[in-house]
Amino acid sequence: MLELRSLAIPDVKVIRTDRFSDARGYFCETFRRSAFAEKGILHDFVQDNQSSSDRIGTVRGLHFQRPPFAQAKLIRVLNGAILDVAVDLRRSSPNFGKHVAIRLDSESGEQLFIPKGFAHGFCTLQPKTVVLYKVDQVYAPSHDCGVYWADPALAIKWPVTTSEAQISPKDQTLPVLSQVACVFE
Repeated sequence: MLELRSLAIPDVKVIRTDRFSDARGYFCETFRRSAFAEKGILHDFVQDNQSSSDRIGTVRGLHFQRPPFAQAKLIRVLNGAILDVAVDLRRSSPNFGKHVAIRLDSESGEQLFIPKGFAHGFCTLQPKTVVLYKVDQVYAPSHDCGVYWADPALAIKWPVTTSEAQISPKDQTLPVLSQVACVFE
């Protein structure tokens, strides 16, 4: 069974699927197109991405792609735990510049659906965290963008400080939200 729950920004959804457990562990179906379509998620996911982060406090993001390569994402944690964050970049949205943050971990098996028009990022909460996410558009380096993860205007309560975070040189130089051109109407 597939359950959806909206977060404070209703277009961002937490997804839970049934897990069947026995002495060996568990089995679950994490994605079936028809079940997702019945719940209104009609995206054709075309690429899977996986990241592994060895250390607690690794920050990846906040990333997005400009149209026509904008991506909807379906995120889940295969091992470990993250604080997952989605920032609304849709200028016409009443939630523009606001964010939602949720803990995702391998124990709960919950997934997060983020539609196009959002910047996405996460911070690892456990060592050896592995994250898998599906996207509905291929990676296009020429359309790759981002927002600085620690932009004070976003008021995200990250579990690490800027001096503690493990972050790529590229992500350290991303612009703050006020410097990002209008990308999503």
